[in-house]
Amino acid sequence: MDTPYFERPLFFFDQARFRRSLNEAGSRCIGVFKDAINAANLQFDVRFREGEDVRTLVYERALFIDCILHYAWHQFDWGDDISLLAVGGYGRGELHPKSDIDLLLLMQEDKTEEYVDSLERFITLMWDIGLDIGHSVRSIDQCIEIARDDITVATNIMECRTIVGNPGLCLELQKRSGPEHIWSVKDFFRAKWDEQIARHRKHNNTEYNLEPNIKNAPGGLRDIQTIAWVAKRYFGVRTLKQLGGKDFFTEEEFALLQTGEEYLWRVRYGLHMVAARPEERLLFDHQRNLAKEFGFEDNDQSLAVEQFMHNYYRVVLSLRELNDVLIHYLDEAIFSSSVDAVVKPINPRFRLRDNYIEVTHPEVFKLDPSALLEIFVLMGNDSNIHGVRPETIRLLRESRNLIDDDFRKDPRNIDLFLQLLNCEYALTTQLRRMKRYNILGRYLPEFGRIIGQMQHDLFHIYTVDAHTLAVVTNIRKLRHADASEKFPVAAHCYKRLPKPLLLTIAGLYHDIAKGRGGDHSTLGAVDAYEFCERHGLKKREGRLVAWLVEKHLLMSSVSQKQDISDPDVIHNFAREVGDQLHLDYLYALTVSDINATNPTLWTTWRASLMRQLYLETKRALRRGLENPIDKQDWIDETKETALRRLEDKGLDRERVLKLWEYLGEDYFLRESPADITWHGEAILGHSSPEDLILIQESDHRELVNATQIFIRTRNRGNVFAAVASALDQLNLNIQDARIYNTEKGGYTIDTFYVLDENNQPIGDDPDRIAHIHQVLIDELALVDDYRNTISRRTPRQLKHFATPTRTSLSNDINTGATALEVICPDRPGLLARIGRIFIDFDIQLQNAKIATLGERVEDVFFIVDQDGNPLSDPEVCEKLQQEICKQLDAQVEETANGLS
Repeated sequence: MDTPYFERPLFFFDQARFRRSLNEAGSRCIGVFKDAINAANLQFDVRFREGEDVRTLVYERALFIDCILHYAWHQFDWGDDISLLAVGGYGRGELHPKSDIDLLLLMQEDKTEEYVDSLERFITLMWDIGLDIGHSVRSIDQCIEIARDDITVATNIMECRTIVGNPGLCLELQKRSGPEHIWSVKDFFRAKWDEQIARHRKHNNTEYNLEPNIKNAPGGLRDIQTIAWVAKRYFGVRTLKQLGGKDFFTEEEFALLQTGEEYLWRVRYGLHMVAARPEERLLFDHQRNLAKEFGFEDNDQSLAVEQFMHNYYRVVLSLRELNDVLIHYLDEAIFSSSVDAVVKPINPRFRLRDNYIEVTHPEVFKLDPSALLEIFVLMGNDSNIHGVRPETIRLLRESRNLIDDDFRKDPRNIDLFLQLLNCEYALTTQLRRMKRYNILGRYLPEFGRIIGQMQHDLFHIYTVDAHTLAVVTNIRKLRHADASEKFPVAAHCYKRLPKPLLLTIAGLYHDIAKGRGGDHSTLGAVDAYEFCERHGLKKREGRLVAWLVEKHLLMSSVSQKQDISDPDVIHNFAREVGDQLHLDYLYALTVSDINATNPTLWTTWRASLMRQLYLETKRALRRGLENPIDKQDWIDETKETALRRLEDKGLDRERVLKLWEYLGEDYFLRESPADITWHGEAILGHSSPEDLILIQESDHRELVNATQIFIRTRNRGNVFAAVASALDQLNLNIQDARIYNTEKGGYTIDTFYVLDENNQPIGDDPDRIAHIHQVLIDELALVDDYRNTISRRTPRQLKHFATPTRTSLSNDINTGATALEVICPDRPGLLARIGRIFIDFDIQLQNAKIATLGERVEDVFFIVDQDGNPLSDPEVCEKLQQEICKQLDAQVEETANGLS
């Protein structure tokens, strides 16, 4: 018989001394218990930081709590018909620093009233001495009744154990809750698998969440426990070690299970320590601290936190792969019968068994290594194949070392991989399977290097490999009919592509060089060209793919950071693209990339910018690169169209022309005839001394899908700062700002394009529009004595990305202004703060392009001096950039300290 827990040696805990202290304290024993617990916690923490085996720490902590509970139990009177049981993880003898201590006070019969005083005092003592317990008080019959309907209770009973009291009660409970009485093996397995499916779905079915839950996310501790629970119930054992020799897992798989669990235990143990609470989420708050705790340091290629998370993602990926194999093995063992199985031959190497593919004999991959790729091609061309049988997955894993340089050069394997990229069904599903079984990373070593690689920001919410496969998914979706509704231009482009395979390859390689240092687009283009060359594509096709990889950020950058209403910007971009073919490929790739980076990035505004850039560039290419639009012709045509419309509305031509005298060329270059008509009619009909504010959905929504806010007010320096602050308080995000200062007229005419907190236009909401109008009126009334406070709170996640502000200045030939780019962490009130800095430097803002990318903003401001000229004084330029960096970094620091 096992030695009772409280009699096993705990060398750090002097039980004889503890008993003497208890006897001396008498009824005032709380301090004795608390001192012992605090001392134990301190020595556990020291041992963890010194690198002691985490299993020892987890088991010894449970054993120590067993001792404490044993002594606490004997402070009260009990009979032989009640016992104290450990359940949950504690029932397995595992206890992390801040985990709940789950207890069951089990009675032979329901005698709660008889023990009510002792029970209440015992539970009160637990809380008084600082133990976070979860407890229930039940009879055996009550436990069985509840367990019959609740799989969680049934699972807990499987692993319960007696801490103190009558051990026979626990044995009887486990006997009566066995699979022959409640929850048969089949029912238990189905319930636990459904539980896992729901749990994975809650975490987006990915191991790669930015702030993963180490317990419940795919590949987490719960996946390991699910395997153990089902296997224990099926095989009738208490521990996984007892399954040796039952052909449930191989020695390699058991070792992987053990090392993976140990790693996650160590992460969880450290997480509980740094969080000082039972935290299971790897929040940004803790990732950096844990990276340091685990010995990672920043280097030229990556941050310490990125290295730590890279390691974490690789471990959970391998554990999810193992979970996949073992769960399917149990599924077959529990449900399938070889007698009833439907077997259908495919070829000499593969066959289907109940719609799951398997090898025809164990030597298939050894005799024909090309079958390592062929199996995925077969699945990609037959939608009736549901997956791979567990034994074949094991053979894949055992045989993947056959993929070497000779394998990669083999013409048959090259042809098979191209067949896979052209397959009819679920390409990305096959690529994900290949990644999970470490086939893809071996066939494409450059892809293997990005598996599990993260970027520590809120812009890239997936690891590089997960993002890459999401891009491929989005590209493939462009074939489907419903894509024409969500991405009409991209779907149209895709249908025009002479060879969609080239777009798929570009998607697979566009971020392949992330994490190497240097420009990943340039480095990736080299890899992409080499892939095309090795796979027998024509040189012009290889050049196109390499160009797409090199330029995959170009279209997004131009649409968001440059004034795409300027004909010169369109002409320069058209020259970069060269022809319609390159434009179609690039547009489809860019849309697929943005939507795979972060779902929140594809706003109506960003979509409209991309669409406008595509259509204007298409017109420029049709016109011919040798025939660019003349700016003056553009301006004259816009004026004439707007003037006709205003005259049709009964407005006097002379009054309109007089109004336009105060407006510069930029206004007629950047505004549409429809908006100029809208502005002019309102201004000439506005007789009130109050500021003029107009709010509407864009009239040309096929190009611009946002809410326009037009403001005409006296030309005072604080206007932009005031409007930016007001819109910030209203939870409206500025996407574009067009500022027209009219020195002669004494007014500023500004147009702001905004989206709400859900990245949507405001819509037809009269009450909200009236509220926005009034807030702007009130704010503009304070312009001359403008306040310097922002009241909105910074979201929690943003506080952990305090990267230094970066700025750059360059004179823009097209606009005749200085382009100031500001890249910094996003914070409430940022635009208002920058606006006030412009005031301090006597700088006028002409235009602003606002781009928020996760936690980072990349804003471009087109500015001039008081005389309307680009900034030319190097000293002023330097001081301006320094002041922006100083103030914005100070704001970030205040926010991080909880002061903002």
